Amino acid sequence: MLIKSDANGLEITDPPKSTLAQLSFWGFKKQESGMYALQTREVSLILGKILDYFDSENLPYLLSSEALELKNKAQASVLEFSERKKQLDDFKHGKFNKEAFQEFTQFLSDNLKRRLKEHQKKSAYHLYLARNGANFSVPGSGKTTVVLSVFEKLRSEGIVDTLFVIGPPASFGPWRAEFEATMGRKPVFKILAGGDREARSIEYYPNDKTKAELYLTSFQTVLRDQDEVVRFLASKHINAFIVVDEAHYMKRLSGNWANAVLRLASSAAVRCVLTGTPLPRSYSDVFNLFDFLWPNNKPISEAQQHTIVMYEKEKNTEQIKQILDATIGPLFYRVRKSDLNLTKPVFHEPVMLEMNPYERKIYTAIENKIRVQNTLDDIHDFDLVLRLRRGRLMRIRQAASYIALLKKSIEGYEETLYDPASDIGKFIFTYDEYERPAKLEYLLTFLKDLKKQGEKVVIWSNFLGTIGLIEKSLKAEGFNAKVITGSTPVEQMSVSEAETREQIRNEFVDPNSGLDILIANPAVCAESISLHTTCHHALYYDLSYNCAQYLQSLDRIHRVGGSENTLAHYHFLQYKDTIDEDVKISLDRKARRMSEIIDQDYAVYSLETDEDDETEAYERILSRKR
Repeated sequence: MLIKSDANGLEITDPPKSTLAQLSFWGFKKQESGMYALQTREVSLILGKILDYFDSENLPYLLSSEALELKNKAQASVLEFSERKKQLDDFKHGKFNKEAFQEFTQFLSDNLKRRLKEHQKKSAYHLYLARNGANFSVPGSGKTTVVLSVFEKLRSEGIVDTLFVIGPPASFGPWRAEFEATMGRKPVFKILAGGDREARSIEYYPNDKTKAELYLTSFQTVLRDQDEVVRFLASKHINAFIVVDEAHYMKRLSGNWANAVLRLASSAAVRCVLTGTPLPRSYSDVFNLFDFLWPNNKPISEAQQHTIVMYEKEKNTEQIKQILDATIGPLFYRVRKSDLNLTKPVFHEPVMLEMNPYERKIYTAIENKIRVQNTLDDIHDFDLVLRLRRGRLMRIRQAASYIALLKKSIEGYEETLYDPASDIGKFIFTYDEYERPAKLEYLLTFLKDLKKQGEKVVIWSNFLGTIGLIEKSLKAEGFNAKVITGSTPVEQMSVSEAETREQIRNEFVDPNSGLDILIANPAVCAESISLHTTCHHALYYDLSYNCAQYLQSLDRIHRVGGSENTLAHYHFLQYKDTIDEDVKISLDRKARRMSEIIDQDYAVYSLETDEDDETEAYERILSRKR
C-alpha cells in the first residue's frame, strides 16, 4: 500500500478492503485507476489520522518522498507544539527565564510610546511565547495594546510585517487610535470592508510598495471575499499576524463564516484571538477558536470535543474543566477584573420620577389593554403567544421612554393596543403638543449642573426615537451634543459626507473640543468604543433586558488608562410604578451573577436576552399590583 501526497490532497494505492469504510468516512473516493483519492486543504492533518489508523491496525504501508517529508514535518510540529505548550504552562505558573522577560519588556520600553501596565507586560510576553495565542482578559484591560506590542516585537525580528485584524466595523477606529497611541506613529492602514467589491479586490494584490502595515476587515467581508483573502495572505509580500477581535462573534455567526476564517489560519505567520467572553453559551464555543490558532495541532482532539459535549449534557462541569485545563489552559492568558486596580465605580441610586400627566394616562391605558389582551391569548399557539408577549413588552418599555414611540409599528408584531381615533390615540399621535417627558425635564437640569462642573457625559437610550428627542431638545437648550446610532457611518472604503462614529468619538474625548455630551445606543456603541480618558459620567435614560449590552456600556468609561485614579459615575432615570424598576432589578441580578463568575477561567454565562427572560419579565409586569 502506497500513500502519496501533494499540496491538494492524498492518494492511496491498493488499500486493504478492511480500511475502505474508514477511508470513505474521511472522504476518499475510488478513481478509474483503482486508487483512492481525497482533495483537501488539510493534507497534513488527514495524513496524520491515516497513519495513526494504519499503525493501530498494524497495516504495512509505504510513503512517497513528499508524504514522508510531510510526516516528518508534522512530527516536528507536534514536538514543537508540545514544547511550546510546556513553556507556556511554566510561565503561567511563574517558572520562566527572567532575563528573557526583562529583555522583552526593555524592548517595549525602548520602542513603544505607551508604557504598559504590569498585567499587560505579562499578557504580551505570554502571546510572544505562544506565537498563536488567545487573550481572554476582561473588557477594559487593554488587549489591543498587548497585541500591538507583540506585533512590534515580532516585526523587529522579521517574523511578521502585516497586522490583519478581523472584527466588527466599530472596532476599526479604535484599532487605528490604539496603534498610534501605542506605537507613537500613525499606521499605514487599509480598510477591506464596505464600498465597491471591485475596488476592494485591487487591495488583495499587494506589492512591497502598495501594501499597508495594518489591514482592517469585517467578519462578513471575510465570508464574501474568502478566496481573495486567502490569496492575499499567501502572497510572498505578506507575513501576516492575524487577529480575530471580539472572537465570540465566531459563535454568533454561521458555520460558513467559521469555515471561512479557519481557511485563513494556515496562511498566517502568527495568529491571535481576543475576547472577554470566550464561552458565551457553551463550553463548545472554544473549539473553533483553538482550531484556528493551531490548525495543524488541534489542542482539543475530536474525541475530547465529543466528550466535552457529552459531559455538558450531563452537567459534569468538573470533568470538562479538567479536559480544558490540560488541553488549552496553557494556551490562553486571562487578566481578571481584580487585576486591573481600577477605582470602584459609583452607581448612584436611580432617580425615581413621577410621570407627567399625559405620560401616566397613556402608560396606564397601554398596560391595562395588555392585561385584557393577555386573557384572550390562545395558549396552544406557543409561537404566536411568544411574539405577542415580546411585542407587548416592547410597547410598555416604549411607553416608559417616550410616548411618541407608540406611533410606529414593530416588525413581527401587529396587535393594536389603542384605537387611533380614541382620546388615547390622539394623545399619542400629538403627544409633543401636550408636554415634555418628566425624564427629559430632569435630564436638562442634570446636564446644566454637570456643565458647571466641566464634566462630559454619555447618555444611553435603547430607542432611536428617544435619542432623536433628546438631541433635538438639547440643541434647543443650547447644548452641544452629538449622536452615535446604527445609522452613523462607520469608516469603510466608501466616501461619505456624514461624520463617522470614530470622528464623533474623537471629538467627544478631546478635552478641548467643546463637545461634552454624547447620546448613544448600547446596541451600537456598547462594544469597542472607549470614552474613559475624559468622560467619567454615564446616564441611562432607559434600559433594556439585554445585560450583555448593559455591561459593555458600563465599560466604556471604566477601563485601563484612565480609571485607575478617576471615579466613574453611573446615573439612572426611572419612572415610579413602571417597567423601569423591573428592568433595573433584572439587570442588577444578572450583573451580580456575572461578577461572581467572571474571574473564573471557564465560566459559561449568557447575558443576552432570551425567551425565558422575556417570558418572566412579562409575567412579572402583569402580576404587579396596580
